[in-house]
Amino acid sequence: MLRSLFAGISGLRVNQVMLDVTGNNIANANTVGFKSSSTVFSDTLSQMLTSGSGPNAGAARGGSNPIQVGLGVQLAATNTNFNQGSNQTTGRSTDLMLQGDGMFVVQKGNDTVYTRAGAFSWDEDKNLVAPGGGLVQGFEYDSTGTITTTVGKITLPQDDGLTPAHALKSYEIGADGKLTATFDDDSSRVIAQVAIADFQNPMGLEKVGGTSFRAAANSGAAVLGVAGEGSRGELVAGSVEMSNVDLAAEFTNLILAQRGFQASSRVITTSDQVLEELVNIKR
Repeated sequence: MLRSLFAGISGLRVNQVMLDVTGNNIANANTVGFKSSSTVFSDTLSQMLTSGSGPNAGAARGGSNPIQVGLGVQLAATNTNFNQGSNQTTGRSTDLMLQGDGMFVVQKGNDTVYTRAGAFSWDEDKNLVAPGGGLVQGFEYDSTGTITTTVGKITLPQDDGLTPAHALKSYEIGADGKLTATFDDDSSRVIAQVAIADFQNPMGLEKVGGTSFRAAANSGAAVLGVAGEGSRGELVAGSVEMSNVDLAAEFTNLILAQRGFQASSRVITTSDQVLEELVNIKR
């Protein structure tokens, strides 16, 4: 059977994957915190027809190169683009955007996930939550205003916990991620600080849906810290990070995938015509 027939089939498969990835990018062009992906192709094994040989001075003969025929193409990787998305101002005090590296930490049941989508809100119990109901994680502060190493849910208090109690008047989340509560006696204290995770290899993270990622074998373990610490970016309150999809590039990729698919189809058609001629040699 013709090698070109199977090479054409492999071309159909990988270009279909490129179409799938590009279509997903375009569909999420307006998804908060979405990171686009791209496909990387590589050739498959090549069949050795004649191996190479070195020059032989005694026989007055030069060297020869190997003769190999490729057997098609395969998908090598789908790379996630973690470049910064644009800033969209919302004016909501619980909306947070990371200007720089790092990811928010969200607890979903027994699973810890990481996201760049900072469209958060308060639930009925005044816990800071992500759209799917996951609890946004942060470092706790004790009554003396000292940060602890304990990471847990961020809860907005209704009063200062003193006797007599003073009700909550307002709150603010600063560029360092600190949640500062102000009470009706005009006193204030830091309640918690938003935790920011950093990874040695963010591209090794596993996508789990909901614009979230999970630590995987090649991403390294999450290193928790706060905004502005190390390579972690600063927080921008009242804004969210939009998708980093470049529509112009994606529509160009659509054309490339379409033409690649058509070319691979033509290889299959031509191979079929050759086989037809071979079958019809004896009429």
